[in-house]
Amino acid sequence: MSDQVKHECGIVLIRLLKPLEYYKQKYGTWRYGLNKLYLLMEKQHNRGQDGAGVVNLKIDQPVGKKYLFRERSNLDNPIQDVFARIFKHFEYDDDHNHEQFCDSEWAKGHLPFAGELYLGHLRYGTFGNDSLDYVHPVMRENNWRSRNLVLAGNFNLTNTDEIYDALVELGQHPKDYSDTVSILENVGHFLDEENQLLFRQFKNEGFKNREISSFIERDLDVQKILERSSKKWDGGYVIAGLFGHGDAFVARDPNGIRPASYYYDDEIVVVASERPVIQTALNVRACQVQELKPGHALIIKKDGRISEEMVNVPHERRSCSFERIYFSRGSDKSIYLERKELGRLLAPKVLEMVDHNLKDTVFSYIPNTAETAFYGMIEGVRSYLVNWRLQQVRAMGPEPDAQRLEEVLSLEPRVEKIAIKDVKMRTFITADTSRDDMVAHVYDVTYGIVKNQVDTLVIIDDSIVRGTTLKKSILKILDRLHPKKIIIVSSAPQIRYPDCYGIDMAKLGDFCAFSAAIELLKDHGKADLIDEVYQKCKSQRNLPKEEMVNYVKDIYRPFTDEQVSVKIAEMLKPEGIDAEVEIVYQTVDNLHVACPNDNGDWYFTGNYPTPGGNKVVNTAFINFVEGRNERAYC
Repeated sequence: MSDQVKHECGIVLIRLLKPLEYYKQKYGTWRYGLNKLYLLMEKQHNRGQDGAGVVNLKIDQPVGKKYLFRERSNLDNPIQDVFARIFKHFEYDDDHNHEQFCDSEWAKGHLPFAGELYLGHLRYGTFGNDSLDYVHPVMRENNWRSRNLVLAGNFNLTNTDEIYDALVELGQHPKDYSDTVSILENVGHFLDEENQLLFRQFKNEGFKNREISSFIERDLDVQKILERSSKKWDGGYVIAGLFGHGDAFVARDPNGIRPASYYYDDEIVVVASERPVIQTALNVRACQVQELKPGHALIIKKDGRISEEMVNVPHERRSCSFERIYFSRGSDKSIYLERKELGRLLAPKVLEMVDHNLKDTVFSYIPNTAETAFYGMIEGVRSYLVNWRLQQVRAMGPEPDAQRLEEVLSLEPRVEKIAIKDVKMRTFITADTSRDDMVAHVYDVTYGIVKNQVDTLVIIDDSIVRGTTLKKSILKILDRLHPKKIIIVSSAPQIRYPDCYGIDMAKLGDFCAFSAAIELLKDHGKADLIDEVYQKCKSQRNLPKEEMVNYVKDIYRPFTDEQVSVKIAEMLKPEGIDAEVEIVYQTVDNLHVACPNDNGDWYFTGNYPTPGGNKVVNTAFINFVEGRNERAYC
């Protein structure tokens, strides 16, 4: 993505199912779980850059011994900072008491982060600020082990206000207004209720308080707690948590909007946001890693029992297609093939736009994340060439001209590395004019490949959101090569509507497709429609979210996708460049062909999977018309 859009959060949960000594004997260190946690977090470093955090729980620590440990960081390179501080705890004993340090029983009894249960998180904040208080995992502490709660997640709720108000009605006094605090206190409330219910039950049976604590830890109904607490959550989420006595869980939203995968054997349970990182860290095959089903929770009890339980009735699967196009790691087999297919499906349209003139067309990609779609597009072009060659050879008859035959058989798409990102460049200059000049030099280009005023440059990008980088940088850079025309190809459809489930695409005015539609309305004398939609959106403000309609769709209805694309190209073309500029987007139909199992397409169609989505898009439009530069949800 040439435009910078922040990534989603990432989670890792690890439960060691054997004593630490087992891993010392088999893998040479009791730090096996901690080392795997570091690897899994680094492999998901593409998700979340605002902070990182780790919690470790020691199961069955003696009374009086600390059993929960946490490190968090919001500094640059937060993963390295967190683990540097964790390993700092080990330095003295490793240097001065090495033999004792290597003893797994001693380590568990005396060293922090030497335990069986780990929860790691990579944060990208969609709410609040970047202070350490907002970095997960977050904790709700209590003197009873089974009432301690630790949470970390990849989520965003559209109805934080409802959850917050419900907590206040219960008599609580939440310390902050955010979805993180609301979920923490919401789950905590039902955890307290379940504890209290079991306490009364065992007390009535005549057991003593100390006995009751162990019975509660044994019988705590994690599924029921999650069922009750998540009943009102509207949004996309994967939430991981653990209770102080050793139960752990990972829960996924009923539409499966946010991703989660897990693997377990007789040694370890691992849950992560992405499948390939589990494959890499544990050296297991894709078929051994399972997807957590929508509306379900993976529950790991203190005694090691593992089950996947339904905690919310699953709805229509609407897992996020943008995960497949951009956010998830392309090393996953399915995602890699889907991205190639996105590129392949664009080939016919691209060939039409260059009038099938491959001799005077150069194909390339920007940025590196678009490389896989580029391979697919070139495969599509080569498939066309196979049929073209057959037709040409047949037309030559039984005695073809050798020179002409050689020309036909040797024709290939011209594939070149046109733009190279200068990773050393940092656009830290803040003055706008100077900064734009620096941005224009972030990419270097390969000179002498493009024929001046003859060649068409076809450049594929994985998505075009705002178009700012195209206008201020990339198109100017490419024009230095003096092509006749530049065609920018987006392997994603036009992004028209805000996201409210975890990705930072929340303001309508940021989208070049929306801005283009607004300008088209003005150009065609239909600007009154803007106020009509505004009034419809305002009229819904007091309705329950379940009754709201996405009226912002009306803004796009008068125009075809092609008309919007032409307007985007017109708006993004910088002044002073010589080349013609055209932009072609993927179609939504082709998106669903390429990604058949992940049809969450609300960014492109406005078809939100939860009622809160319609509430958010209407609020976003009201904010746009009223000139409020703010997110439409918490």
